[in-house]
Parts: sequence; structure tokens; C-alpha cells
Amino acid sequence: MTVMSPAATDRTPADPPSGGSGSAVLRALLRNKLAVAALAVLTLLLLAALFAPLIAPYDPNAQNLLLRLRPPAWQDGGSGAHLLGTDQLGRDMLSRVIYGARVSLLVGAGAALLAGVIGTVVGLSSGYFGGWADRTLMRLADVQLAFPSLLLALAIVGFLGSGLWYVILVLGFTGWVSYARVVRSEVMSLRTRDFVTEARAIGVTDVTIMRRHLLPNVMAPLATIGTLHVAAAIVAEASLSYLGLGVPKETVTWGGMLSDGQLYLGTSWWVAVFPGIALMLTSLAINITGDALRDVADPKAYRR
Repeated sequence: MTVMSPAATDRTPADPPSGGSGSAVLRALLRNKLAVAALAVLTLLLLAALFAPLIAPYDPNAQNLLLRLRPPAWQDGGSGAHLLGTDQLGRDMLSRVIYGARVSLLVGAGAALLAGVIGTVVGLSSGYFGGWADRTLMRLADVQLAFPSLLLALAIVGFLGSGLWYVILVLGFTGWVSYARVVRSEVMSLRTRDFVTEARAIGVTDVTIMRRHLLPNVMAPLATIGTLHVAAAIVAEASLSYLGLGVPKETVTWGGMLSDGQLYLGTSWWVAVFPGIALMLTSLAINITGDALRDVADPKAYRR
């Protein structure tokens, strides 16, 4: 009978080979011209958000009632000093749209990251251990799914109060179920594979197996879900701000601008249209990128 040395328990079998190299995945992504255009839009938005104080021509909250409701520069009565016009308080629309990107991207990325961490931990635990842990966690997920996510977010924000970090926490804690279900499904199909069985046989701990062997194999679907969840969180934040329950009014948000501009659609369309276009383009670009990542994650997508 062979006695296994303690050092042997620190060695783990190799993970199964991935579907393709990183360069092959990148080439497949770059072949999708629509995805390249979406990534270009997202890059511009990210740069605008990061360097808003340098790019924006004015303070987004600076008011000048003498310049209220000035049209865009290309329309009669417009001025090159305010390319997208001004709002009902004389604030520069271009500056406000640029600053609004900061809140939207921060909320979208923060909520997706928080939901991803929670959902991944729940999904790994549920799929790997099974039994009562799986039943308990999945019933908890079913209970949350029974409530419409936006209605649940409205209730929590209404109870906690408005605030940027409250919105991120609420959208993160209400969006983890999709991550958990996908990770659980992947882990349940992987836990009986040979590399997991061999890891158990040489004494590797459950936490190490989940961290070193299972987690890397679920990163592709996680990236896809996370990308799509960023767009959903941005729209949810805009909805909350539109209803006056999201970020405080003094913080520039696209949803708040839409709420302010709805009264002027008949006379000063630009007050609501430009933040609406920014919100639509951002969500569309993120969704296109998510779809492209989903296609690339499938090995058949780049083995053609």
C-alpha cells in the first residue's frame, strides 16, 4: 500500500484545456464589426466619464437664467458656446450629458460587480455541495425572483433613502440570481469530471477545488452575464432617478435629466432627447458587446 506524502496533497491535477487561446478569442471578437463599433462607443464614454472635468466646457450645475432653453448650435437661435443647448435653468446640456456618464457607468459597473461576487459564491456553493445547501440557496433565489426587480429596488431605496452607494447596493443585491443560476448549472456539470475527482482523491480541499478548478471554467459565462447586467443596472438607475428615488437631485444623472425635460418635450425637445440618446447608445453598445462575448465564449465561434 502506497502512502501519499503530505506534499502530494498540495498538488492538483491540471485543469481541462480551455476552448482556445486568448489571441484566437480576440481575433474572433475583432472580426465582428458591430462589436468593434460598440467597443469604440464604450471607450469614448469611459474616457468622457474619466476626464469629464477636462472635457466638459462648463460646470454641469452652473445656472444662467438669461440663457435658459437655448436650442442646439445648429438650430435657429442656437450658439456655438452651447453645442447641445441649455436646459430650463440655463445649464449647459453637453456638460450635463458628459457628467451623467460618470454616474451611469459607476452604478452599472458597481452593481454588476457586487451582484457577480454574490451570485458566484452562491452558485459555486450550491452547485458543488448540492443537497440541503443547494435546495436552500435555490429556494432563496426563487423567492427573490417572485418579486419584480425594479419594484423590489424601489421598495428598498424608499426604505433606505436616496444616494449613489445605496443605489449600487440595492441593484447589486437584487441582481445576483442570474449569476448564481448559471454558475450552479456549470458547476454541476463540472463537479463529476475527472480533474475534480482526482483533486478530491489527493486531498485537495473543497475551497481550493472551487477556486482553482471550477471558478476559471465559469468565467466566460460570468463575463457575458456581467456585461449585460451593466446595461440593465444603468437603465434601472435611470428609472429610479427619473422617479426621484435614485441619486440625489444635485448629482447629474441621465434619468434625472429625462425627468426634468419631460415637461419641455413640446417646446424644447433637446432637454430630454440628448440624455435619452446617451442612455440608449450606452445600453445598446453594452448589449452588443455582451452578445459578442457570448458568441466568442463558444469555441465553435472562433474555430471556423
